[in-house]
Amino acid sequence: MRKLIYGMNLSLDGYIAAAGGDLGWGGPSDELFQWWLEQEQAIDLFLYGRRLWETMSSYWPTGDQQPGATPAEIEFARNWRDTPKVLFSSTTIDKVDWNTRIVTGDAIAEITRLKAGDGGPMRVGGAMLAGAAMRAGLVDEYEIVTHPVLVGGGTPFFTMLDSWVNLNLVETRAFPGGVVLTRYERR
Repeated sequence: MRKLIYGMNLSLDGYIAAAGGDLGWGGPSDELFQWWLEQEQAIDLFLYGRRLWETMSSYWPTGDQQPGATPAEIEFARNWRDTPKVLFSSTTIDKVDWNTRIVTGDAIAEITRLKAGDGGPMRVGGAMLAGAAMRAGLVDEYEIVTHPVLVGGGTPFFTMLDSWVNLNLVETRAFPGGVVLTRYERR
């Protein structure tokens, strides 16, 4: 069975994006960006909700061609393009590219099917999609990268759950600028 990981940058008050989708507060240090690159390179399949897909696909297909791109950014862009992706969307999207397929049906049924198959870890991204996966008990690991900023509202990392989810702390790490990683596995 494949592992499903949900991890993102978030504010100290628990948001992955501030009001209006603003992500400006979460710029990573070089060390944190390198850590994210290593995490992403270990993923065999990305699972995206539409909004996160639009954010990622608006930059990373050509992220390696941007002026001043660092070696880590160049590698991140290449890895993003090459890694298979599933886009879950109920709205019509005319075209996807970069090793992506669209699923318009039951996301939980498809994620359950993918988890039961062979392969390496999968990463779920996007608050609504990840929230549905959490409520269905499909998320095995949480990578929480907390930035020392309070944004006061926006898109929360955690969704309302039907029951408690007990976790074991498996890693903590500090990064420059007061950023802290906490990684948990579901018991």
